[in-house]
Amino acid sequence: MKKIAIGGGQGFWGDSPDAAIHMIRNADIQYMGCDYLAELTMSIMARQQKKDPAKGFAPDFLTRILKEAGREAWQKHIRICTNAGGMNVEGCASSIRDWAEAEGMKGYRIGYVLGDNLSDQLPKLLRDGWTFPNLDGEGDFREIRDQIYNVNAYIGHEGVEGCLQQGADVVVTGRVADSALFLAPLKHEFGWAADDWDHLARGIMAGHLLECGGQGSGGNYMYDWRSVPRMEELGFPIAELTEDTMEITKAPDCGGLVCEQSCKEQFLYEVLDPSNYLTPDVNVDLSEAEIRQVGENRVRVSKIRGKKRPDTLKLCIGYHRGYRTVGMLSFAWPEAYEKAKYCGEIIMKRMKRLGMRAEDVHISYIGLNSLHLDVADMSETALHSLNECVLRIAVFSTDPAECAKIIPEISPMQLNGPPGASFFGGRSHVQEVIALWPTVVPRDAVKVESRILTV
Repeated sequence: MKKIAIGGGQGFWGDSPDAAIHMIRNADIQYMGCDYLAELTMSIMARQQKKDPAKGFAPDFLTRILKEAGREAWQKHIRICTNAGGMNVEGCASSIRDWAEAEGMKGYRIGYVLGDNLSDQLPKLLRDGWTFPNLDGEGDFREIRDQIYNVNAYIGHEGVEGCLQQGADVVVTGRVADSALFLAPLKHEFGWAADDWDHLARGIMAGHLLECGGQGSGGNYMYDWRSVPRMEELGFPIAELTEDTMEITKAPDCGGLVCEQSCKEQFLYEVLDPSNYLTPDVNVDLSEAEIRQVGENRVRVSKIRGKKRPDTLKLCIGYHRGYRTVGMLSFAWPEAYEKAKYCGEIIMKRMKRLGMRAEDVHISYIGLNSLHLDVADMSETALHSLNECVLRIAVFSTDPAECAKIIPEISPMQLNGPPGASFFGGRSHVQEVIALWPTVVPRDAVKVESRILTV
């Protein structure tokens, strides 16, 4: 019975390359998917490309994975699919070609997928009456129209599959949905029909279990993180599929843990409705799925069902929202919180005297409520038992000059405020705020192209 094994090589831009390299060298896989993109990553890349047209993609894929183990992957016929192309897919593909030529890898085929960037189509879509409704129900799109950095649709597996059909050894994309990087090889290998929703759903969930790298094999593991062996050598998950089965495992001789609980955590990650998990390729019903241990570091996943894919595609628009400044001061026991709170009050009184006009000011205390916000334990016992507390003041404004007013007021509090203060995190500076406008776009507005470069 035919079996295809795919490894999850990266979970985000900046992830460690160690597990991917180890997998190429030690695991019996035919494919690897490397995910580099989060929602705002595209905006960051767009800003980079605006400053330097040669940038706009994740160079880590080339410098940290291909240069270390790319030749070996090619020799072992391990084909790699990645969305490292970001906002500059062609630039990324060209860089890979230059590397392969320098390595003498004649015949190496680089596939690349275009079509997710809809910046040029935006005026036509607006003329046609598309209003780009905010999925969070916030704002009017016309208010941000002139502040946009990027407009990218979450496209599906088709472009990647098209490159694989043309013999690509590596496929580079822009904003392809994470799990589609893994579905494409499976559909290509097994020959699934475009409307075989149950098989497509299995392929998507295989990708979903791999797309976050180490998070699917014991990293960020809430259930029992102490039980994860050799986390300093964390291996990333591998999906092995036949026509009828799907199992999750990992490479030999590495750390990490693949068990029912670790897979369940990743299985439900970012799934809003388990009976309707919407992706560009299929609407997945995982409400009756079964996950069970069938061996050491081996879990079988079954009873995944699929339904017709949605008529629209998710569209992420990154835009300039304004500016922010964040300042911090640390305070030591005793009365750490009381001193930090009083210091914040002093600073805000000085800001009032300076006439600072800010749209939002957020004050929190690291070590107390900066993460838990309104549900933090603010009891008398909790406040008096703090060994230390960091005052954090964040100012947001559409005017950078207003944000800058608070910067010279932070460091003087070391001597001009409550006792025990010390400068924390370095001098503040004004930063641009890039915001996300989540919306949808008609599927037929997106035209996907699969292209090949040959060394």
